[in-house]
Amino acid sequence: MNAVYDDIDRFAAVVFDMDGVLCDSEPFIREAGCLMFQRAHGVKVSPEDFKPFTGMGEDRFLGGVAERHGVKLTMPDDKRTTYAIYLELIKGRLAPLPGAVAFIQRCRQAGLKLAVATSADRVKMDGNLSQIGVPPEVFDVCVTGSDVQRKKPDPQVFQLAASKLGLSPSQCLVVEDAPEGIVAGVAAGSKCLGLTTSFTAETLRGRGATWIAPDLAHVPDDLMQRLAPGR
Repeated sequence: MNAVYDDIDRFAAVVFDMDGVLCDSEPFIREAGCLMFQRAHGVKVSPEDFKPFTGMGEDRFLGGVAERHGVKLTMPDDKRTTYAIYLELIKGRLAPLPGAVAFIQRCRQAGLKLAVATSADRVKMDGNLSQIGVPPEVFDVCVTGSDVQRKKPDPQVFQLAASKLGLSPSQCLVVEDAPEGIVAGVAAGSKCLGLTTSFTAETLRGRGATWIAPDLAHVPDDLMQRLAPGR
């Protein structure tokens, strides 16, 4: 039977977003998107065009920019092309963000369950995690945009991750960097640690983040106490 964890007790699991939390793949996926639009549609777009659609999954990531530029995408071919370019771009270049690997190890040593819950498709998650030396097998559960019908800010991805862990969302700490991800985590019933790798602390707090940190090397002490081994 699962225990019930309240505000003064410890979390049972940590659920990580991937991009902007474990690694900074945004520059590479934006570059890949720009190259796809140029090669497939002869249209020049800017990396900044993609920023409003960060964290929403690649369908919206590409689709939002296409709408702005009046481009009719050919899906799923354009997405496959983007991923093929992306996987070449990250080879030997994508690294874990500061503190990510050590934090994962510390959580595992504390007996916490671990999950990844990303809006990205499985192919991108597998490529990213392998590149940063934390393969999917490190986690108890991995949920991707391929596994859900509704992407963030809908809470479905976090609800599914918690369910697969055998826990309620309230027992899980969600680690996110995007406003849409914070909204999704809060809507699922989880408390959120917002990392300012992509957006400001004010923005993330405004969406409901309980804790704020620049990266996983600087997690607040009061939160670390809730991630300590159980008494």
